[in-house]
Amino acid sequence: MAVDLDLLYTPATKLAARIRTRTLSPIELVENALARIEQVDPALNAFCFTYPDEARAAAKHAEAAVSAGEALGPLHGLPIAIKDLTPTAGKTTTLGSKIFEHWVPDHDAPIVERLLGAGAILVGKTTTPEFAHSGFTQSPLWGISRNPWNPERTPGGSSGGSAAAVATGCVALAEGSDAGGSVRIPAAMCGCVGLKPSLGRIPLAILPTVFEQYCHFGPLARTIDDAALFLSVTEGPDERDILSLPRRPAGEAAPALPIPSDVAGLKIALSPDLGFFAVDDDVAANLAASASALRDAGAEIEEVALPWDRSLVDTFITHWAVLMALCFGEHLDAWREQMDPAVVSLIEIGNRTSAVELRRTELVRTRQWESLRAVFERFDALLCPTVRLPAPAVELTDRDFNKTDEAGRFLGMVMTMPFNMLGQCPALSVPSGFSRDGLPTAAQIVGRRYDEATVLRIGAALERARPWTGERPPV
Repeated sequence: MAVDLDLLYTPATKLAARIRTRTLSPIELVENALARIEQVDPALNAFCFTYPDEARAAAKHAEAAVSAGEALGPLHGLPIAIKDLTPTAGKTTTLGSKIFEHWVPDHDAPIVERLLGAGAILVGKTTTPEFAHSGFTQSPLWGISRNPWNPERTPGGSSGGSAAAVATGCVALAEGSDAGGSVRIPAAMCGCVGLKPSLGRIPLAILPTVFEQYCHFGPLARTIDDAALFLSVTEGPDERDILSLPRRPAGEAAPALPIPSDVAGLKIALSPDLGFFAVDDDVAANLAASASALRDAGAEIEEVALPWDRSLVDTFITHWAVLMALCFGEHLDAWREQMDPAVVSLIEIGNRTSAVELRRTELVRTRQWESLRAVFERFDALLCPTVRLPAPAVELTDRDFNKTDEAGRFLGMVMTMPFNMLGQCPALSVPSGFSRDGLPTAAQIVGRRYDEATVLRIGAALERARPWTGERPPV
């Protein structure tokens, strides 16, 4: 069938409204989504599984519910994608690993329950690197996923499949997980919106431990309102996740749609480099233009100096290695030769790390928080890059960026990890423009603890002042 791209690039909020008012059939929408996946996925490898028969059946059921005047959920009839890290009942969930190639969970993760319970229709699961360990989406099981703006570049990771699916119009909303930037990194590299909510805002409950403090679920979307819609459907407590936040107190409402874009009077701190990154010129220029647009919209922007250095990255890697060893180390002896060598290395580092070394990372995080707390005493949010450079070549790996330049500036790829170490602070990635070779760049908006409303508000102001929703990749 001929794919209606104008339909597929319509925001989720508008699609849902059209379905409710019977001006759009869920069947038409799902058929277009499935056709678009067939059109782009051979080149991008964004999906590892699709469910055309089930999705079509669900679309017919959704249309019948509309015709019958039944109560409809906020995502009724909308096609969505779920990352292949997240358990889905009765559907293979591989975690990008040959170890789990044939694992079929008997349960849905809480986030899947809520999305489907809101009426969404699952059309497929998206690719992830093994155990979501990397800022590149490539795995021993599924191979290399590619960027829709240039297939020779990475879509980022670890939710690279989800970001590519959203950027190409296959779905308006996709689920991702973020333990070091895995929602925000691919959002930045694919030119869409990615939100890491406050720790516990969306219940997790997919790891062997329920006490992990770096990991979050979040949306990949094309608009700020769509990201907020996803958040409104999926947030709230769940007893399976002891860290999930209680319902918002009276007087503290969830961000309401449409998200206001008025930033007059807000004070925003600007950090072009987080104190130690060597930031690409195009990324820096587009961040400066974003800051200028916010200033023109009435916000007060002031550059701040953060006393951070690459010890934050080293601290993150220590924690991440221990988490890999904790969750997947039991498979190392039997599966070593079929695992990603980077995962093997992380597990081995984790196995060698002492309890005291791990707890010592808390001292680094404490000093980090003390400096950021001082910023938030004066400012409502922090603006910085999401990634240091536009999407790199697909054949590279994270290790290629673990370097320092001659001036002592860090050449790491991503600038997201520090805000997983302070997980209570929400972080939003929004498009900031394009590099000179046509690749997306992004700005990251970091908020005070549990304050998604302000980061979404600032994102909405940028969306209004420097709109990105009309941009489509060439695939």
